[in-house]
Amino acid sequence: MGKLMVWVGVAVAVTVRFVFAAMGAQERLGRRVEIVTPVTSLKRLAEGQWFKQLGLSPYAGSAYHGSPLLLALLGPMTTVGTGGQTSSRFHSRHVLVMTNLLGALLLLKMGNLVESANVYYLGKLLPDSKKSKPSVKTQVNDIRGHGKLGLGEVAALLYLVNPFTVAVCVGGTTSPVENVLVLLALYGALKGNSPLAAFGWAMSTHLSMYPAVLLIPISILMVAGPDKPQRKLFDHVNKIKTSNPKLKEKKMVGTTSTVQLQWARYRDFLLFSALWWIAILGLSAAALGGYEHLKEMLIETYGFILHVEDLSPNLGLFWYFFTEVFTHFRDFFIMVFHANILFVLVPLTIRLHHRPLFLAYVMVAITTMLKSYPSIGDAAISLGLLGLCTPELADFRFSFFVLNGYLVVAILSPSMYNLWIWRGTGNANFYFAMSLVYACVQSILIVESVGTVIRYDRNLDRLSKLPVQVDSGAQPKED
Repeated sequence: MGKLMVWVGVAVAVTVRFVFAAMGAQERLGRRVEIVTPVTSLKRLAEGQWFKQLGLSPYAGSAYHGSPLLLALLGPMTTVGTGGQTSSRFHSRHVLVMTNLLGALLLLKMGNLVESANVYYLGKLLPDSKKSKPSVKTQVNDIRGHGKLGLGEVAALLYLVNPFTVAVCVGGTTSPVENVLVLLALYGALKGNSPLAAFGWAMSTHLSMYPAVLLIPISILMVAGPDKPQRKLFDHVNKIKTSNPKLKEKKMVGTTSTVQLQWARYRDFLLFSALWWIAILGLSAAALGGYEHLKEMLIETYGFILHVEDLSPNLGLFWYFFTEVFTHFRDFFIMVFHANILFVLVPLTIRLHHRPLFLAYVMVAITTMLKSYPSIGDAAISLGLLGLCTPELADFRFSFFVLNGYLVVAILSPSMYNLWIWRGTGNANFYFAMSLVYACVQSILIVESVGTVIRYDRNLDRLSKLPVQVDSGAQPKED
Protein backbone atom coordinates (compact mmCIF):
# COMPACT_ATOMS: atom_id res chain seq x y z
CA MET A 1 0.00 0.00 0.00
CA GLY A 2 2.81 2.39 0.91
CA LYS A 3 4.74 1.72 -2.32
CA LEU A 4 1.57 2.19 -4.35
CA MET A 5 0.97 5.59 -2.77
CA VAL A 6 4.55 6.60 -3.53
CA TRP A 7 4.22 5.65 -7.19
CA VAL A 8 0.88 7.45 -7.41
CA GLY A 9 2.46 10.50 -5.79
CA VAL A 10 5.37 10.42 -8.25
CA ALA A 11 3.01 10.15 -11.23
CA VAL A 12 0.81 12.98 -9.97
CA ALA A 13 3.79 15.21 -9.16
CA VAL A 14 5.43 14.77 -12.56
CA THR A 15 2.12 15.21 -14.40
CA VAL A 16 1.30 18.40 -12.51
CA ARG A 17 4.70 19.88 -13.33
CA PHE A 18 4.43 19.26 -17.06
CA VAL A 19 0.76 20.30 -17.22
CA PHE A 20 1.51 23.62 -15.53
CA ALA A 21 4.48 24.17 -17.85
CA ALA A 22 2.34 23.39 -20.92
CA MET A 23 -0.29 25.87 -19.73
CA GLY A 24 2.25 28.68 -19.68
CA ALA A 25 2.62 28.86 -15.92
CA GLN A 26 6.38 28.86 -16.34
CA GLU A 27 6.57 32.48 -17.48
CA ARG A 28 4.11 33.68 -14.86
CA LEU A 29 5.77 31.85 -11.97
CA GLY A 30 9.20 32.86 -13.22
CA ARG A 31 8.34 36.49 -12.43
CA ARG A 32 7.25 35.84 -8.86
CA VAL A 33 9.70 37.18 -6.28
CA GLU A 34 8.60 34.49 -3.81
CA ILE A 35 9.85 31.82 -6.23
CA VAL A 36 12.79 33.36 -8.10
CA THR A 37 15.65 35.27 -6.47
CA PRO A 38 18.61 37.13 -8.00
CA VAL A 39 20.79 34.13 -7.09
CA THR A 40 18.55 31.32 -8.40
CA SER A 41 16.92 32.85 -11.49
CA LEU A 42 17.25 30.88 -14.73
CA LYS A 43 16.67 34.09 -16.69
CA ARG A 44 19.75 35.62 -15.09
CA LEU A 45 21.61 32.39 -15.81
CA ALA A 46 20.56 32.70 -19.47
CA GLU A 47 21.95 36.23 -19.55
CA GLY A 48 25.22 34.99 -18.08
CA GLN A 49 25.35 32.31 -20.75
CA TRP A 50 24.80 34.94 -23.43
CA PHE A 51 27.72 37.02 -22.13
CA LYS A 52 29.85 33.88 -22.12
CA GLN A 53 28.94 33.16 -25.75
CA LEU A 54 30.08 36.68 -26.63
CA GLY A 55 33.47 35.97 -25.08
CA LEU A 56 32.82 38.13 -22.02
CA SER A 57 32.73 37.25 -18.36
CA PRO A 58 29.37 35.72 -17.35
CA TYR A 59 29.37 38.17 -14.44
CA ALA A 60 29.49 41.22 -16.73
CA GLY A 61 26.51 43.48 -16.21
CA SER A 62 25.97 42.14 -12.68
CA ALA A 63 23.08 39.93 -13.79
CA TYR A 64 24.34 36.43 -13.02
CA HIS A 65 25.54 35.61 -9.52
CA GLY A 66 25.73 31.83 -9.57
CA SER A 67 28.42 29.21 -10.00
CA PRO A 68 30.26 28.87 -13.33
CA LEU A 69 29.79 25.11 -12.97
CA LEU A 70 26.03 25.56 -12.81
CA LEU A 71 26.28 27.84 -15.82
CA ALA A 72 28.15 25.14 -17.73
CA LEU A 73 25.46 22.59 -16.82
CA LEU A 74 22.27 24.57 -17.41
CA GLY A 75 23.48 27.43 -19.60
CA PRO A 76 23.28 25.61 -22.95
CA MET A 77 19.69 24.60 -22.13
CA THR A 78 18.42 28.11 -21.43
CA THR A 79 19.40 30.09 -24.53
CA VAL A 80 18.89 29.53 -28.23
CA GLY A 81 20.84 30.63 -31.26
CA THR A 82 21.19 34.38 -31.20
CA GLY A 83 19.61 37.13 -29.21
CA GLY A 84 20.19 35.58 -25.81
CA GLN A 85 16.46 35.07 -25.39
CA THR A 86 15.35 32.46 -22.92
CA SER A 87 14.00 29.44 -24.77
CA SER A 88 11.05 27.31 -23.77
CA ARG A 89 13.57 25.65 -21.40
CA PHE A 90 12.27 22.28 -22.45
CA HIS A 91 15.51 20.52 -21.58
CA SER A 92 16.15 22.49 -18.40
CA ARG A 93 12.60 21.67 -17.31
CA HIS A 94 13.45 17.99 -17.59
CA VAL A 95 16.61 18.53 -15.57
CA LEU A 96 14.69 20.26 -12.78
CA VAL A 97 12.04 17.53 -12.71
CA MET A 98 14.75 14.89 -12.51
CA THR A 99 16.42 16.72 -9.63
CA ASN A 100 13.07 16.79 -7.81
CA LEU A 101 12.70 13.04 -8.32
CA LEU A 102 16.28 12.44 -7.18
CA GLY A 103 15.66 14.53 -4.07
CA ALA A 104 12.56 12.49 -3.27
CA LEU A 105 14.53 9.27 -3.78
CA LEU A 106 17.25 10.45 -1.40
CA LEU A 107 14.63 11.32 1.21
CA LEU A 108 13.09 7.87 0.74
CA LYS A 109 16.45 6.17 1.30
CA MET A 110 17.25 8.41 4.26
CA GLY A 111 13.87 7.65 5.82
CA ASN A 112 14.50 3.92 5.57
CA LEU A 113 17.85 4.32 7.33
CA VAL A 114 16.39 6.52 10.06
CA GLU A 115 13.46 4.16 10.54
CA SER A 116 15.73 1.15 10.99
CA ALA A 117 17.85 3.10 13.48
CA ASN A 118 14.74 4.13 15.44
CA VAL A 119 13.57 0.54 15.78
CA TYR A 120 17.05 -0.67 16.75
CA TYR A 121 17.74 1.97 19.41
CA LEU A 122 14.25 1.95 20.89
CA GLY A 123 14.37 -1.84 20.96
CA LYS A 124 17.58 -1.64 22.98
CA LEU A 125 16.27 1.08 25.24
CA LEU A 126 12.72 -0.20 25.71
CA PRO A 127 12.82 -4.02 25.49
CA ASP A 128 9.65 -6.03 25.14
CA SER A 129 9.93 -7.13 28.77
CA LYS A 130 8.81 -3.65 29.89
CA LYS A 131 5.14 -4.39 29.76
CA SER A 132 4.14 -1.05 31.22
CA LYS A 133 5.41 1.09 28.35
CA PRO A 134 4.47 -0.09 24.88
CA SER A 135 3.52 3.31 23.50
CA VAL A 136 6.85 4.43 22.04
CA LYS A 137 7.60 1.11 20.38
CA THR A 138 4.05 0.93 19.11
CA GLN A 139 4.56 4.35 17.57
CA VAL A 140 7.55 3.13 15.58
CA ASN A 141 5.88 -0.14 14.61
CA ASP A 142 2.86 1.75 13.36
CA ILE A 143 5.14 3.67 11.03
CA ARG A 144 6.77 0.52 9.67
CA GLY A 145 3.89 -1.82 9.15
CA HIS A 146 0.17 -2.41 8.79
CA GLY A 147 0.10 -0.83 5.32
CA LYS A 148 1.00 2.63 6.58
CA LEU A 149 3.59 4.91 5.05
CA GLY A 150 7.14 4.68 6.33
CA LEU A 151 9.30 7.65 7.24
CA GLY A 152 11.00 7.70 3.86
CA GLU A 153 7.72 7.55 2.00
CA VAL A 154 6.25 10.37 4.11
CA ALA A 155 9.31 12.57 3.56
CA ALA A 156 9.49 11.82 -0.18
CA LEU A 157 5.81 12.59 -0.76
CA LEU A 158 5.97 15.68 1.45
CA TYR A 159 8.80 16.98 -0.70
CA LEU A 160 7.56 15.86 -4.11
CA VAL A 161 3.91 16.98 -3.97
CA ASN A 162 4.62 20.09 -1.92
CA PRO A 163 3.20 23.11 -3.83
CA PHE A 164 6.38 25.03 -3.01
CA THR A 165 8.51 22.34 -4.69
CA VAL A 166 6.22 22.32 -7.71
CA ALA A 167 6.31 26.12 -8.01
CA VAL A 168 10.11 26.44 -7.97
CA CYS A 169 10.43 23.57 -10.45
CA VAL A 170 7.91 24.99 -12.93
CA GLY A 171 8.98 28.60 -12.39
CA GLY A 172 12.54 27.86 -13.46
CA THR A 173 15.04 28.30 -10.65
CA THR A 174 18.23 26.56 -9.59
CA SER A 175 16.84 25.84 -6.11
CA PRO A 176 16.07 22.16 -6.91
CA VAL A 177 19.73 21.60 -7.79
CA GLU A 178 20.91 23.18 -4.55
CA ASN A 179 18.37 21.19 -2.54
CA VAL A 180 19.33 17.84 -4.03
CA LEU A 181 22.99 18.47 -3.21
CA VAL A 182 22.12 19.17 0.43
CA LEU A 183 20.12 15.95 0.55
CA LEU A 184 23.00 14.10 -1.10
CA ALA A 185 25.37 15.30 1.62
CA LEU A 186 23.03 14.19 4.41
CA TYR A 187 22.38 10.83 2.74
CA GLY A 188 26.10 10.21 2.32
CA ALA A 189 26.66 11.04 5.99
CA LEU A 190 23.86 8.68 7.07
CA LYS A 191 25.36 5.89 4.97
CA GLY A 192 28.86 6.61 6.24
CA ASN A 193 29.97 7.30 2.67
CA SER A 194 32.66 9.94 3.12
CA PRO A 195 33.29 10.82 -0.57
CA LEU A 196 29.56 11.21 -1.28
CA ALA A 197 28.90 13.31 1.82
CA ALA A 198 31.92 15.49 1.10
CA PHE A 199 30.85 16.02 -2.52
CA GLY A 200 27.31 17.01 -1.57
CA TRP A 201 28.46 19.38 1.15
CA ALA A 202 31.20 21.01 -0.92
CA MET A 203 29.01 21.47 -4.01
CA SER A 204 25.98 22.76 -2.10
CA THR A 205 28.17 25.23 -0.21
CA HIS A 206 29.78 26.30 -3.47
CA LEU A 207 26.38 27.01 -5.03
CA SER A 208 24.70 28.91 -2.20
CA MET A 209 27.17 29.33 0.72
CA TYR A 210 24.61 28.73 3.48
CA PRO A 211 24.95 24.90 3.57
CA ALA A 212 28.36 25.55 5.16
CA VAL A 213 26.56 25.53 8.53
CA LEU A 214 25.70 21.87 7.92
CA LEU A 215 29.33 20.91 8.48
CA ILE A 216 28.66 20.23 12.17
CA PRO A 217 25.51 18.06 11.71
CA ILE A 218 27.20 16.12 8.91
CA SER A 219 30.30 15.62 11.05
CA ILE A 220 28.21 14.27 13.92
CA LEU A 221 26.37 11.96 11.52
CA MET A 222 29.69 10.61 10.27
CA VAL A 223 30.98 9.95 13.79
CA ALA A 224 27.88 9.06 15.83
CA GLY A 225 25.42 7.82 13.22
CA PRO A 226 21.68 8.57 12.93
CA ASP A 227 19.48 10.21 15.54
CA LYS A 228 19.16 8.27 18.76
CA PRO A 229 18.08 8.82 22.39
CA GLN A 230 20.56 10.48 24.72
CA ARG A 231 23.55 8.42 25.84
CA LYS A 232 22.64 8.75 29.51
CA LEU A 233 19.52 6.67 28.86
CA PHE A 234 21.60 3.81 27.48
CA ASP A 235 24.01 4.14 30.41
CA HIS A 236 21.08 3.79 32.78
CA VAL A 237 19.81 0.69 30.96
CA ASN A 238 23.33 -0.79 30.94
CA LYS A 239 23.54 -0.28 34.68
CA ILE A 240 20.26 -2.13 35.19
CA LYS A 241 21.33 -4.97 32.92
CA THR A 242 24.68 -5.29 34.68
CA SER A 243 22.97 -5.67 38.04
CA ASN A 244 20.46 -8.22 36.68
CA PRO A 245 22.00 -11.61 35.75
CA LYS A 246 19.12 -12.38 33.40
CA LEU A 247 19.82 -9.25 31.37
CA LYS A 248 23.59 -9.12 31.60
CA GLU A 249 24.09 -10.63 28.16
CA LYS A 250 22.22 -7.76 26.56
CA LYS A 251 24.44 -5.04 27.94
CA MET A 252 25.15 -2.45 25.26
CA VAL A 253 28.80 -1.58 24.85
CA GLY A 254 30.63 0.16 22.04
CA THR A 255 33.66 -1.69 20.68
CA THR A 256 36.97 0.03 20.12
CA SER A 257 37.02 -1.03 16.47
CA THR A 258 33.63 0.61 15.86
CA VAL A 259 34.77 3.91 17.38
CA GLN A 260 37.96 3.83 15.32
CA LEU A 261 35.96 3.17 12.16
CA GLN A 262 33.65 6.10 12.88
CA TRP A 263 36.53 8.52 13.39
CA ALA A 264 38.24 7.14 10.28
CA ARG A 265 35.11 8.02 8.29
CA TYR A 266 35.18 11.54 9.68
CA ARG A 267 38.86 11.90 8.81
CA ASP A 268 38.09 10.69 5.29
CA PHE A 269 35.20 13.15 5.08
CA LEU A 270 37.49 16.09 5.87
CA LEU A 271 40.08 14.83 3.40
CA PHE A 272 37.58 14.36 0.59
CA SER A 273 36.00 17.74 1.35
CA ALA A 274 39.37 19.39 0.78
CA LEU A 275 39.89 17.41 -2.43
CA TRP A 276 36.43 18.28 -3.74
CA TRP A 277 36.99 21.96 -3.00
CA ILE A 278 40.26 21.87 -4.93
CA ALA A 279 38.45 20.20 -7.83
CA ILE A 280 35.59 22.72 -7.70
CA LEU A 281 37.92 25.71 -7.77
CA GLY A 282 39.96 24.13 -10.56
CA LEU A 283 36.89 23.43 -12.69
CA SER A 284 35.52 26.90 -11.99
CA ALA A 285 38.79 28.45 -13.11
CA ALA A 286 38.72 26.34 -16.27
CA ALA A 287 35.11 27.37 -16.99
CA LEU A 288 35.98 31.05 -16.52
CA GLY A 289 39.17 30.91 -18.55
CA GLY A 290 41.84 31.11 -15.87
CA TYR A 291 42.59 31.25 -12.16
CA GLU A 292 42.73 35.04 -12.27
CA HIS A 293 38.93 35.03 -12.63
CA LEU A 294 38.33 33.20 -9.33
CA LYS A 295 38.43 36.46 -7.38
CA GLU A 296 35.68 37.88 -9.56
CA MET A 297 33.65 34.71 -9.04
CA LEU A 298 33.96 34.96 -5.25
CA ILE A 299 32.96 38.63 -5.28
CA GLU A 300 29.97 38.09 -7.59
CA THR A 301 28.69 35.01 -5.73
CA TYR A 302 29.56 35.00 -2.04
CA GLY A 303 30.16 38.76 -1.96
CA PHE A 304 26.79 39.40 -3.59
CA ILE A 305 25.08 37.24 -0.95
CA LEU A 306 26.97 38.70 2.01
CA HIS A 307 26.71 42.37 1.04
CA VAL A 308 23.02 42.16 0.02
CA GLU A 309 23.59 44.28 -3.07
CA ASP A 310 20.17 43.61 -4.63
CA LEU A 311 17.36 45.07 -2.52
CA SER A 312 14.48 43.93 -4.70
CA PRO A 313 11.53 42.60 -2.64
CA ASN A 314 11.52 38.97 -1.52
CA LEU A 315 10.27 36.84 1.36
CA GLY A 316 13.30 37.71 3.47
CA LEU A 317 13.90 40.34 6.11
CA PHE A 318 16.99 41.99 4.64
CA TRP A 319 15.61 44.01 1.75
CA TYR A 320 13.21 46.24 3.71
CA PHE A 321 15.62 46.93 6.55
CA PHE A 322 18.56 47.86 4.32
CA THR A 323 16.49 50.24 2.22
CA GLU A 324 15.88 52.21 5.43
CA VAL A 325 19.17 51.91 7.32
CA PHE A 326 21.77 54.69 7.13
CA THR A 327 24.73 53.89 4.91
CA HIS A 328 27.37 54.22 7.65
CA PHE A 329 25.49 51.61 9.74
CA ARG A 330 25.05 49.19 6.84
CA ASP A 331 28.18 47.06 7.35
CA PHE A 332 27.49 46.64 11.06
CA PHE A 333 23.92 45.45 10.55
CA ILE A 334 24.92 43.16 7.69
CA MET A 335 27.35 41.48 10.08
CA VAL A 336 24.66 41.21 12.77
CA PHE A 337 22.06 39.76 10.41
CA HIS A 338 24.41 37.08 9.08
CA ALA A 339 25.80 36.32 12.53
CA ASN A 340 22.32 35.41 13.78
CA ILE A 341 22.64 32.08 11.97
CA LEU A 342 25.97 31.32 13.62
CA PHE A 343 24.85 32.42 17.09
CA VAL A 344 22.27 29.65 17.35
CA LEU A 345 24.52 26.93 15.93
CA VAL A 346 26.58 26.26 19.07
CA PRO A 347 23.71 26.06 21.63
CA LEU A 348 21.59 23.95 19.29
CA THR A 349 24.52 21.59 18.71
CA ILE A 350 25.06 21.20 22.45
CA ARG A 351 21.38 20.43 23.06
CA LEU A 352 20.71 18.30 19.96
CA HIS A 353 24.08 16.60 19.49
CA HIS A 354 22.42 13.18 19.78
CA ARG A 355 20.02 14.05 16.92
CA PRO A 356 22.27 15.33 14.12
CA LEU A 357 19.71 14.84 11.36
CA PHE A 358 17.12 16.87 13.24
CA LEU A 359 19.84 19.45 13.93
CA ALA A 360 20.44 19.62 10.17
CA TYR A 361 16.72 20.26 9.63
CA VAL A 362 16.74 23.05 12.22
CA MET A 363 19.74 24.75 10.64
CA VAL A 364 18.23 24.48 7.15
CA ALA A 365 14.97 25.98 8.46
CA ILE A 366 16.82 28.82 10.21
CA THR A 367 18.79 29.71 7.08
CA THR A 368 15.52 29.58 5.14
CA MET A 369 14.28 32.40 7.33
CA LEU A 370 17.48 34.42 7.77
CA LYS A 371 19.29 34.17 4.43
CA SER A 372 19.60 37.30 2.32
CA TYR A 373 17.70 35.99 -0.74
CA PRO A 374 15.19 33.36 0.42
CA SER A 375 12.51 31.69 -1.66
CA ILE A 376 9.82 29.11 -1.09
CA GLY A 377 12.21 26.55 -2.56
CA ASP A 378 14.20 26.77 0.68
CA ALA A 379 11.07 26.00 2.69
CA ALA A 380 10.41 22.98 0.45
CA ILE A 381 13.58 21.16 1.51
CA SER A 382 13.12 21.99 5.19
CA LEU A 383 9.59 20.55 5.11
CA GLY A 384 10.93 17.44 3.38
CA LEU A 385 13.52 16.95 6.12
CA LEU A 386 10.79 17.51 8.68
CA GLY A 387 9.07 14.38 7.38
CA LEU A 388 12.05 12.31 8.56
CA CYS A 389 11.27 13.27 12.15
CA THR A 390 7.67 12.06 12.20
CA PRO A 391 7.94 9.83 15.32
CA GLU A 392 9.53 12.57 17.41
CA LEU A 393 7.02 15.17 16.19
CA ALA A 394 3.89 13.11 16.84
CA ASP A 395 2.86 15.57 19.59
CA PHE A 396 3.55 18.67 17.48
CA ARG A 397 1.23 21.52 18.34
CA PHE A 398 0.14 24.49 16.22
CA SER A 399 0.16 22.43 13.02
CA PHE A 400 -3.15 24.01 12.00
CA PHE A 401 -1.73 27.48 12.62
CA VAL A 402 1.47 26.76 10.66
CA LEU A 403 -0.43 25.28 7.70
CA ASN A 404 -2.77 28.25 7.52
CA GLY A 405 0.18 30.61 7.88
CA TYR A 406 1.75 29.12 4.76
CA LEU A 407 -1.58 29.45 2.95
CA VAL A 408 -1.86 33.11 3.94
CA VAL A 409 1.63 33.82 2.64
CA ALA A 410 1.02 31.91 -0.61
CA ILE A 411 -2.28 33.67 -1.31
CA LEU A 412 -1.75 37.20 -0.02
CA SER A 413 1.89 37.78 -1.03
CA PRO A 414 1.08 38.08 -4.77
CA SER A 415 -1.90 40.30 -3.94
CA MET A 416 0.14 42.66 -1.77
CA TYR A 417 2.89 42.81 -4.37
CA ASN A 418 0.34 43.67 -7.07
CA LEU A 419 -1.20 46.42 -4.95
CA TRP A 420 2.21 47.92 -4.29
CA ILE A 421 4.10 47.56 -7.59
CA TRP A 422 1.45 47.48 -10.31
CA ARG A 423 -1.65 49.24 -9.01
CA GLY A 424 0.11 51.79 -6.82
CA THR A 425 -2.60 51.63 -4.16
CA GLY A 426 -0.24 50.26 -1.50
CA ASN A 427 3.34 50.64 -0.35
CA ALA A 428 6.31 48.53 0.71
CA ASN A 429 4.76 47.90 4.11
CA PHE A 430 2.03 45.85 2.47
CA TYR A 431 4.45 43.32 1.08
CA PHE A 432 6.86 43.43 4.01
CA ALA A 433 3.94 42.43 6.24
CA MET A 434 3.84 39.14 4.31
CA SER A 435 7.58 38.73 4.83
CA LEU A 436 7.03 39.13 8.56
CA VAL A 437 4.19 36.60 8.50
CA TYR A 438 6.45 34.14 6.68
CA ALA A 439 9.22 34.69 9.23
CA CYS A 440 6.76 34.23 12.11
CA VAL A 441 5.45 30.97 10.64
CA GLN A 442 8.99 29.69 10.18
CA SER A 443 9.89 30.73 13.74
CA ILE A 444 6.88 28.96 15.23
CA LEU A 445 7.62 25.84 13.21
CA ILE A 446 11.26 25.77 14.34
CA VAL A 447 10.61 26.55 18.00
CA GLU A 448 7.74 24.09 18.34
CA SER A 449 9.68 21.37 16.50
CA VAL A 450 12.63 21.72 18.85
CA GLY A 451 10.32 21.81 21.87
CA THR A 452 8.46 18.71 20.70
CA VAL A 453 11.69 16.74 20.22
CA ILE A 454 12.90 17.78 23.68
CA ARG A 455 9.60 16.61 25.19
CA TYR A 456 9.96 13.34 23.27
CA ASP A 457 13.42 12.81 24.76
CA ARG A 458 12.15 13.57 28.24
CA ASN A 459 9.36 11.05 27.76
CA LEU A 460 11.92 8.44 26.72
CA ASP A 461 13.97 9.30 29.80
CA ARG A 462 10.94 8.75 32.01
CA LEU A 463 9.98 5.49 30.33
CA SER A 464 13.50 4.06 30.41
CA LYS A 465 13.63 4.47 34.19
CA LEU A 466 10.55 2.36 34.84
CA PRO A 467 11.34 -0.98 36.51
CA VAL A 468 12.11 -3.91 34.21
CA GLN A 469 9.81 -6.88 34.60
CA VAL A 470 11.49 -10.17 33.75
CA ASP A 471 9.81 -13.55 33.76
CA SER A 472 11.85 -15.80 36.08
CA GLY A 473 11.29 -18.81 33.86
CA ALA A 474 12.22 -17.19 30.58
CA GLN A 475 15.61 -16.42 29.15
CA PRO A 476 16.14 -13.01 27.58
CA LYS A 477 16.08 -13.05 23.81
CA GLU A 478 18.93 -11.59 21.83
CA ASP A 479 18.02 -8.66 19.58
